[in-house]
Amino acid sequence: MATKLSLPNARPYAFTFPPATTALIIIDMQRDFVDPNGFGSIQCGNPEIFSAVRNIVPTLQKVLEVSRSIGIQVIHTREGHRPDLSDLPQSKKVRQVNAPNGHHTMGIGDQGPMGRLLVRGEWGHDIIDELRQLPGEPVIDKPGKGSYWGTGLHRILLARGITHLLFSGVTTECCVTTTLRECNDRGFECCILSDCTGGFDQQMVTTSMDIICGQDGLFGYIGNSSDFFAQASKSQSLTPPSTPPVPDDSLQSIPQLQKVYKTGLFDPEMVVNSVFDRIEKYKTIDPAVWISIQSREDAVAAAKSLSAKYAGKQVPPLYGVPFALKDNIDYEGVTTTATCEAYAYVAQTTAPAVQLLLDAGAIYIGKVNMDQLATGLSGCRSPYGTPHSVHSQDHISGGSSSGSAVAVAAGLVSFALGTDTAGSGRVPAALNGIVGFKPTKGTISARGVVPACKSLDTLSIMAPTLTDARKVWYIIDQYDSLDPFAKTPLSLSLWKSDFRGPKEGGFTFGIPPTLILETCSQEYQNLFQAAIQKLRSCGGRLVDIDYTPFSLAGDLLYNASLVQERIASIGHDFLAANINSLHPTTKALFEAALDSALKPWQVFHDQALQAQYTMQAQKTFDTLEGGIDMLLVPSTPCHPTIKEMEADPLGLNAKVGTFTHAGNVVDLCGVSVNAGWTAEKLPFGVTFLGGSGYDGRVLDIAAVFEQAMKADSKV
Repeated sequence: MATKLSLPNARPYAFTFPPATTALIIIDMQRDFVDPNGFGSIQCGNPEIFSAVRNIVPTLQKVLEVSRSIGIQVIHTREGHRPDLSDLPQSKKVRQVNAPNGHHTMGIGDQGPMGRLLVRGEWGHDIIDELRQLPGEPVIDKPGKGSYWGTGLHRILLARGITHLLFSGVTTECCVTTTLRECNDRGFECCILSDCTGGFDQQMVTTSMDIICGQDGLFGYIGNSSDFFAQASKSQSLTPPSTPPVPDDSLQSIPQLQKVYKTGLFDPEMVVNSVFDRIEKYKTIDPAVWISIQSREDAVAAAKSLSAKYAGKQVPPLYGVPFALKDNIDYEGVTTTATCEAYAYVAQTTAPAVQLLLDAGAIYIGKVNMDQLATGLSGCRSPYGTPHSVHSQDHISGGSSSGSAVAVAAGLVSFALGTDTAGSGRVPAALNGIVGFKPTKGTISARGVVPACKSLDTLSIMAPTLTDARKVWYIIDQYDSLDPFAKTPLSLSLWKSDFRGPKEGGFTFGIPPTLILETCSQEYQNLFQAAIQKLRSCGGRLVDIDYTPFSLAGDLLYNASLVQERIASIGHDFLAANINSLHPTTKALFEAALDSALKPWQVFHDQALQAQYTMQAQKTFDTLEGGIDMLLVPSTPCHPTIKEMEADPLGLNAKVGTFTHAGNVVDLCGVSVNAGWTAEKLPFGVTFLGGSGYDGRVLDIAAVFEQAMKADSKV
């Protein structure tokens, strides 16, 4: 596929767009707007004109099919209101109905032949069958004419790295151009496909499109589907046909699995059987990865059921993708141990985030090892054994999500969920050469997860590549109104889009001061300097920052009263009654906390400090006030051996967390990616950190870096 396509006859001049970062937005193709007896027919008032609007459907249907085939993201919108109309402004409700000489005999919420007009959940509110959304395609339910008010559209676009937008749908003069104008304000390059949109007043349709592209492209471009089809066809003809991967002993990436499932070369049952074969083989290399595993029979039955459910249908985005869970995450009917026998219980429900994965077609394989009660970054604090790095039997796997990282790095599953309180999703990823993504805390449901420190916990995603991690993130990035620590989507940071992308558009980044970087081994220091130069070659500009709030915040986690929250989260009575049954290192940590002479006022003192450091850290990422786009740090300062960690379990663990401890304390998002290899052929990772809610921006920059590293490895 060509990296860029062009609509050469667009007005005011050619519209060029990269399919990989382009979205087709289909505005309001609902029964209520394009079928008779809906709100649109009332709005139009002329049956002949109204019926003509539906003429765009065949062309738009073809555009939709081609867009899906060339990898363009598809996003649908639906205008409508809550059943109680609580989100309907009175002005919108009565203005047209009250027109003295108007034709609006019915208004929003009134009962019509297809149900209540413009009300969510009614028959008329749904998208027409010809253009129905596929699993994984976002549907924006908007209460207004524009698509931003009261919705998460902006964040969805940023999360997916979208820079260019193709517009279609109804009506041109109202919802289509209203949304486009708002997209223009946010930095997106926009083009309306003129034969894929229509309205109820032809003069207004023509005028509104003229305004969009007038004055040399004041708001955007106007193109045509004929150019789109020609460019897409030419691009596909220039792309050599890809040969589906030949079945072997390795587990394919999520995009590869999707491709082979589509070709029929593989089916989920085959993949599940191959997963169990690899798991059995890897047990001879490292028997400490798994805590519990589904029986092969049950997993194969789940795969068969999945295949039957979607036979002849469009499959969901994680169809047939095998995954594992850290054993502090609930799966109904399976014991959650947190690797602490005294704490273990049989889960009565499945964690909401996990249920989203299952609903998206993913196949659960089992639970993996972890540091006891998620306390530690070593992977050496489990009564179920100590997993080692996939690259060395002598070196630690990292923790506390040790098994999650090893299971992915060893190719046993396509991805795994872990948790991250102090670095548990980033450290083990780095020490096993994979991607570890810690989303902004409060954006992924934490219900059904054994808490380590409730105000700081978040689920994390382990995957071989950023592409795989993002595909998983898109599924579980859902607001949970029952999670008391959840952030509402509209409270999260947003930023302007740059249609050039990070490499061409550029970005700024900071690094820790030399004194702190000197805590790294010399080899890690050298590799980090190489990573800095690589990031510069990817469009980055290094700027000086004040690293003080990050350093001080890291100290708060274990050297202040925040450690007491771990006692509150796990349960004081439980710890007091079971302290002697804990792993020796876990026991030492909690004994020190339980015996602390902490004064009550110190808790509030430290909370005030946390608030101060958080404010300062977030300002560091405010690009409107001279801040940076992201902070680059080594994921860990060293890679200890298991013997070294066992000899100094608390001191060396603290050192390993030098660059991760602050992350959740000051509300950052971050992703660890591989950035090279040591002389011992051990992986070295760097972490891209961003402000709260800046997940998409951080992932975009990290992706450019990942691509550059892969290009180097092929030379």
